Amino acid sequence: MTSPSALHLDRQPSPIGELLLVSDEAGILRALDFHDHEPRLQRLLGRHYGDRVLEVGVAPRAVRQALADYFDGDFPALNTIPWATAGGAFQKAVWRALTEIPAGQTQTYGALAARIGRPSAVRAVGAANGANPLSILVPCHRLIGANGALTGYAGGLDRKAWLLRHEGVAL
Repeated sequence: MTSPSALHLDRQPSPIGELLLVSDEAGILRALDFHDHEPRLQRLLGRHYGDRVLEVGVAPRAVRQALADYFDGDFPALNTIPWATAGGAFQKAVWRALTEIPAGQTQTYGALAARIGRPSAVRAVGAANGANPLSILVPCHRLIGANGALTGYAGGLDRKAWLLRHEGVAL
């Protein structure tokens, strides 16, 4: 995958805090995070795309609408958003597998590791999950601990619980 020539930063309100949307010149979403985690977003973008300045821009209307639709309860709307990201092969496998967990369901880190054919790589799955640059869209909030507990979410456990409840998970 070629690196984008430009990255544009847009902001969009949501019920759980302002979203930071980073898209490239082709309108592909490259990162999504919460406003109070902008340093983390910058760090992840630096790892994936090198040292570059985010230009202020507007995310594609279809991306903004799909996110609004998700927050209005249309969970499959996220599947319409084109996205891409850099990262290692293992990370990308974890991120693809996360997108296969349906809204309203959760999975343990161990189950996800087994599903991608690496049952002993539970910690590595956790690390890849933590390095996910596309919060909500690549639904890392759907991973839970082996005992069913909510664990580690870069956006904060309150947001993770909100997202899961929003999708219909009984906590």
